[in-house]
Amino acid sequence: MVKAVILVGGPGKGTRFRPLSLEVPKPLFPLAGRAMIEHHIKACSELNDMQEVILIGSEPTSDISNFTRKVSNKYGVPVTYLQEYKPLGTAGGIFHFRDHIRKGNPNSFFVLNADVCCDFPLQNMLNSHLRHGRDDVITVMGTEVEKAHSALYGCIVSNDANSNEVEHYVEKPETFVSNTINCGVYVLGIGVLDHMKEVFQELQSATLSTDCIQLERNILSTFAGTRKLFVYRHNGFWSQIKTPGTAVFASQYYLSRRRNEDAESLAKGPNIIGDVLIHPSANVSSSAVLGPNVTIGANTVVKDGVRIKHSILLEGCQVDQHACILYTVVGGGTRVGSWARLEGTPTAVNPNKPLAHITNPPTFNEEGKLNPNITVLGHNTNISKGTLILNSIILPYKDIDHSHKNVILL
Repeated sequence: MVKAVILVGGPGKGTRFRPLSLEVPKPLFPLAGRAMIEHHIKACSELNDMQEVILIGSEPTSDISNFTRKVSNKYGVPVTYLQEYKPLGTAGGIFHFRDHIRKGNPNSFFVLNADVCCDFPLQNMLNSHLRHGRDDVITVMGTEVEKAHSALYGCIVSNDANSNEVEHYVEKPETFVSNTINCGVYVLGIGVLDHMKEVFQELQSATLSTDCIQLERNILSTFAGTRKLFVYRHNGFWSQIKTPGTAVFASQYYLSRRRNEDAESLAKGPNIIGDVLIHPSANVSSSAVLGPNVTIGANTVVKDGVRIKHSILLEGCQVDQHACILYTVVGGGTRVGSWARLEGTPTAVNPNKPLAHITNPPTFNEEGKLNPNITVLGHNTNISKGTLILNSIILPYKDIDHSHKNVILL
């Protein structure tokens, strides 16, 4: 029997995802019609002998409870939210709720970061983990990236491909260590919880007593080279979701998976290009041209002559006649006037580099200027008729009646 833990963070996390996370907690942000972590839960529910999916974080319970009830019924697996009394790090919450994880005597449990997007080969990963025949080992999913970007992640040095034992692990090194990086998906034997107790006691006895435990620095780094840490090499799709730009890219991937798994849920018609998902309650004019990579949220109205591509429109938006929305995330309750144009700069992977992955560039460059990225409108924003918004971020509740380029409007 197995369980799964999804680390959802808290209100102080996901700052690069603002202003979208001001409206909805980042783990619940919709990607291709499902909350970000619902894709994780769906993958977990398809595993044999999955007992329970546990969400751990410091998000207010009120923001998560309705979601857990819905997905529990939808996927037929118990989903429980355990709220930390304060942020405890990537392993501190696991240790704090260790008794709950042990209930039902699972032999192993998954740990997944909420902001990971991939095809989640969990059954194959679990099979690889169980071959070691011990309950005190960890298997980490690894993938290869370009050398120039490897230092942005935890780096894995392993021996031959037969054993996949990790000999050395460094979290975000200052110099090049390896181009095999930590994907933020793990399988832990239940005995690893005993080692966490030892780490907790060591931290408590240190000069700066703390109950914050980091899985990467306090556990993985010490397990490396002890035959207790192994890598599962993943060659499929993988990306982090740190910014709205990477959210649009992740949504594109999940829409493509819907095409293969649930094609009937995608929109069809002469003005639909590629993968487009329209909520059943939305009202979209037949003359609007949508796609590729477009998601239209509940109760959204899209009027005649509108053009939308590579964008996400959240619940309750209105897009008036002949507006154009490209590479943009539109917050809930926003109105876009007729002939307005919202446009951002796409986040994409270089197809000529086989190890290229989406990166998460900082909001500002070294000169203090806004890096080109997608345009983001906070919720309940009003964009006047004929207005141009280019490569900009607009916070909620703004009335915009002038054009703007490369700015953040507070």
